[in-house]
Amino acid sequence: MMMLRPALWPLFAALASAALLAGAFAFEHLGGLPPCPLCIDQRWAHVWVVLAGLGLYALFRVAPASARFAWAGSLVLAALFAFSAFLAIQHAGAEYGWWAVPEGCAAAQGGANPSSTADLLASLGEARRIPRCDEIPWSLAGVSMAGWNGLISAGLGLISVFVAVSSFRSAK
Repeated sequence: MMMLRPALWPLFAALASAALLAGAFAFEHLGGLPPCPLCIDQRWAHVWVVLAGLGLYALFRVAPASARFAWAGSLVLAALFAFSAFLAIQHAGAEYGWWAVPEGCAAAQGGANPSSTADLLASLGEARRIPRCDEIPWSLAGVSMAGWNGLISAGLGLISVFVAVSSFRSAK
């Protein structure tokens, strides 16, 4: 497959994470499902994948000789996807009651606390409910959004490892 070519994989990885981010924002803004603090953490993991993927793709295009190290870039993407999957699984486990909600989450504090005076003043004009991290606002086939994010992120991480191993073997 063309997308599994080592120099192209970072672009496809970035696009996949961008699509997951777009889906999360669509659920928030179109579906009326605001994110909890753990959801926000998961979004940041995908932002890092997008930045790394686009940066690696640009590097491989600008300096084609660097593409011989595409295996290393794929391992970086694999690590970022693994981190994303870890965050998502941590969240899904809290949703399903498998373990306690992490400290600093809305459910652990009984609600969200503003981080600054400016945040507090800004929030006074709007009535907004911060969802609890241990609630499942939406699910498909019994799997929550966090669960789906974990499965997809893990799958993309495995593809990244596959691309890294295959490109390392071909570079020899």
